[in-house]
This record gives sequence, C-alpha cells and structure tokens, in this order.
Amino acid sequence: MNTKLTLTIEETTIAKAKKYANNKGRSLSDIIENYLKAITKEDNTEVFELTPIVKSLKGSFKAPKNFDYKKELSKSLKAKYL
Repeated sequence: MNTKLTLTIEETTIAKAKKYANNKGRSLSDIIENYLKAITKEDNTEVFELTPIVKSLKGSFKAPKNFDYKKELSKSLKAKYL
C-alpha cells in the first residue's frame, strides 16, 4: 500500500533531484523510496573491525577547511593518466 508523504526540502535540491531522476528515467518518488529501503534494511547493521594499521592512521590527517577532495582527486588522476 502506498502512502503520501510530505517533505520539506530546499527548492534547489528538489530541482536537481528531479533533473537527476528524469535523466535516469525514474520518478523522484521511486528513487527516494529505494533509498529509504536501503538505509532501513535490517541486515545493514554489520560492524567492521578496523585493522591495527587503519586504527593507527585514524585521525592522523587534518585537511584544511577549504580542501576540495574531488578537485584534488581529479587533478591527481589527470596527471597520472593524461
């Protein structure tokens, strides 16, 4: 049974989400429903144990507040492959 849900979301986010859904050939309701199903799955409670190496590295790097991870990754990949 489907039930109506009212959400309050910024207009720009809604516009981008509608465009994304349209490009994927899906409805925004379908995308949101599938997202909610994925995050509420009962078997989503897996807990992973960190390895000793990862534990030792955790918190060792502090990025500047204006650090753009995607931009830096893109720049590095271009330098490597182009």
